[in-house]
Amino acid sequence: MRILITQDTDWLLRNPGQQHHLADRLSARNCEVRVVDYEIGWRKERNGDLLTDRMELQNCTRTTADGKVRVIRPPIVKIPLLHYVHLYFSYNSEIRRQIEEFRPDIIIGHSIATNYLSMKWAKRKGIPFVFHMTDAQHTIVPNPLLKPVAKLIEARVLAKADCVVVINDELRDYAIRMGTAPDKTRVIKAGIDLDRYDPNKIDGEALRRRLGVESDDLLLFFMGWLYSFSGLHEVIREMMKPEYSKVKLLVVGDGDSLNDLRTLSKSEVLENRIHLMGRLPFPEMPKMIAAADICVLPSHTNETMRNIVPIKLYEYMAMRKPVISTSLRGVEREFGMNSGITFVKRPEDVVGAALRLRMTDRLEADGLKSRKFVEHMDWNVVVDEFESVLKEVLLTKCGRQLEIR
Repeated sequence: MRILITQDTDWLLRNPGQQHHLADRLSARNCEVRVVDYEIGWRKERNGDLLTDRMELQNCTRTTADGKVRVIRPPIVKIPLLHYVHLYFSYNSEIRRQIEEFRPDIIIGHSIATNYLSMKWAKRKGIPFVFHMTDAQHTIVPNPLLKPVAKLIEARVLAKADCVVVINDELRDYAIRMGTAPDKTRVIKAGIDLDRYDPNKIDGEALRRRLGVESDDLLLFFMGWLYSFSGLHEVIREMMKPEYSKVKLLVVGDGDSLNDLRTLSKSEVLENRIHLMGRLPFPEMPKMIAAADICVLPSHTNETMRNIVPIKLYEYMAMRKPVISTSLRGVEREFGMNSGITFVKRPEDVVGAALRLRMTDRLEADGLKSRKFVEHMDWNVVVDEFESVLKEVLLTKCGRQLEIR
């Protein structure tokens, strides 16, 4: 099966999401997988180039050793606002080119702009189109003036897609409210590489010693893209209070807020207590999680976070770690109240809740609950389910049967 994936963000630098795991594993099952992506971090570059050339990159797997994903990056104009116009024409041309040269059996879309273009060409050429939704896409558009337009486009794509695959039940309800037919909406939840995230194989003590974490310190851990609404500013400010002097924080990830967090962490009272590691290779993540006492998701309960279930939660839990999260509707619905996750109302409440978990000797018990909750979520099972949906859509749309393996 030839699969074309399109998205409005960086396949190579953003943290691996569900689409990476699925694409890598499908490509290892004798699928040909190509991704048309977008260099979303171009604003941070300082090389002065106003135009980047088209690029093709081979074997761009993020999560496995044996996948073979090819990434195509169309040229973009690096001029604010003008880049939106150029993106439309550049990506329209590239998607058309991929359809003519690659001749995909199915197209899987993410995001907003590339989704609309992918759907348009898929309909024109009679190719099945699947919208793989991992969050409410219009809510993460940075320009507030463009959000209403993005919402209209998202709704149109949801209504016209041959199938919409979402990653949790809350997103399914959202997709249906936005116009998806219920019988075309499928929930396929995240998986775990249980061999990679095995707490019995990974020891975090060496990293704790390197970071200067004492035996009576309480180390919190967060990984992921550092949005302004990630809640880490509030966590760090709360840590400045005298009663939390033994709480430390380890953060892995890049993003809009990294420099602000670095500035905030330079406070004298926080000396050697905030460890901002930046972006690290994906294989390093289990070791980072292993070093922590508690993993946290202190995000604001805004429209972006309300419906989603970040894949990192499953990775935290697989490493037998207790988790503290703000009361996000999608997360509460997914995990319930007895899964090893403690819910709090506000980001700043995370620190006090963490200290209470240790004082009441709940760290080990909640960690065991976490691991038990995700033990059945093997990626091979998830990929089998996703593969079945793709074959079903292809059969329904085109009357064709293709074997992936």
